[in-house]
Amino acid sequence: MTHSTVAEPRYIKLNARDNVAIVVNDFGLPAGSRFACGLELKSFVPQGHKTALVDIAEGAPILRYGEIIGYAVSAIRAGEWVDEARIRMPEAPSLDNLEIATSLPPALPPLEGYTFEGYRNPDGSVGTKNILAISTSVQCVRGTVEYAVKRIRSELLPKYPNVNDVVALTHAFGCGAAFNTPEALVPIRTLQNLALNPNFGGEVMVVGLGCEKLAPERLVPEGAENSIVRMQDEAFVGFRAIVDGIIKMAEARLTVLNQRQRETCPASELVVGLQCGGSDAFSGVTANPAVGFAADLLVRAGATVMFSEVTEVRDAIQFMTRRAINRDVGLALVREMAWYDAYLTRGGTDRSANTTPGNKKGGLANIVEKALGSYVKSGSSPISGVLAPGEKANTKGMLFAATPAGDFVCGTLQLAAGMTVHVFTTGRGTPYGLQAAPVIKVATRSELARRWKDLIDFDAGRIATNEMTIEEAGWELFRMILDVASGRLKPWADHWGIHNDLALFNPAPVT
Repeated sequence: MTHSTVAEPRYIKLNARDNVAIVVNDFGLPAGSRFACGLELKSFVPQGHKTALVDIAEGAPILRYGEIIGYAVSAIRAGEWVDEARIRMPEAPSLDNLEIATSLPPALPPLEGYTFEGYRNPDGSVGTKNILAISTSVQCVRGTVEYAVKRIRSELLPKYPNVNDVVALTHAFGCGAAFNTPEALVPIRTLQNLALNPNFGGEVMVVGLGCEKLAPERLVPEGAENSIVRMQDEAFVGFRAIVDGIIKMAEARLTVLNQRQRETCPASELVVGLQCGGSDAFSGVTANPAVGFAADLLVRAGATVMFSEVTEVRDAIQFMTRRAINRDVGLALVREMAWYDAYLTRGGTDRSANTTPGNKKGGLANIVEKALGSYVKSGSSPISGVLAPGEKANTKGMLFAATPAGDFVCGTLQLAAGMTVHVFTTGRGTPYGLQAAPVIKVATRSELARRWKDLIDFDAGRIATNEMTIEEAGWELFRMILDVASGRLKPWADHWGIHNDLALFNPAPVT
């Protein structure tokens, strides 16, 4: 095992009001460990887990980040392990009478002169990859499209060296999905906007069956009906003819995409998505604050940045609405939270279902603690816009893109919003990757970064061991984002070709 780089027992207390702190040392500390302040542990406490700094009475609030993350189920003595079983979760903040646009941060000077090498598109957007995307209108055609993609990669891509890859935009919905219900708007506009992601160069192509409810015409821009291949077209005789038809249309688009060349573009043309996966108690201490600082730098440079995951910020809504740039944005934040509350209620659950066994093993007692740590990756810039699920970003600055917290669903919706670079923080570790956009994985702990040295791209755990400040980590990450966007640096997920499937969010019924 790798031994801790922190020899002396250490904890991190985030706010003067906090009555708990998390253990820093790799692999935890045994009973009897004494901190510099004189506090002695009364039991083993794993890394990232909380110990009481003072005696906490039964029913008294437990504070971390200066906020109440729960109430003591029974009396807790100083130095004891405060695990999830000892904490009663509070109610979610009310969505009524929230302060809106009352705490706008002071305007910071713009960052000028920062650029990246990107692919400029006819519509003015800029991509960080050069990919042919083939959309599908129904699950029935998925196998055929994936067969065609294999042939395109092996037979065509070598002839078009400027094209990075070809990706099938597939989904799990067949004709059983009720695509005429109001909530079906979510998956439909997601598919529509996925095809328009800047990394695809505007070369839309759809493969359909011919009898599906979601007609392929609904997935292409007006006037682009010649971008559709229907498997049931009577002109196709046999499977090979169908595949040849797909390949022929693909080659016409590869010819156009191959003409794209990287050119110097201002950092303001970036669209960066922020996400957590496998969070732990260090997420809100190291990785997310570093990402938040980098996000503020991107906003100052004029870029578009989005954070997401409704259930992972629901308990921070009172802070979000205060940062809204105006009343309309604040009300849109409340609207998306209320919609998701109702969605969960219909499913017979609530936000508490979000926390995973891994989150708890990493020291997160409940969704309140998780949300307070997740929220900080949004930085401190004013929130300038809100996107409902599947909508495309059309404003600059810090946006909230309302999505579920599931990694693959969130990533898919952020791609539909126009994301061209993904920054993904993790405490437990995940091989997550996206084919359509580069994913920079940021570890919350140095032990994870060392152990997964060829999966983790950035070690934010250095903040916890005082090797660097949040500001230094933020600047380093900001420059890494520019290098990745330029193709100068390849994240590990792309190096290994680790790419997860897209996953549509469909709240509509399935008949």
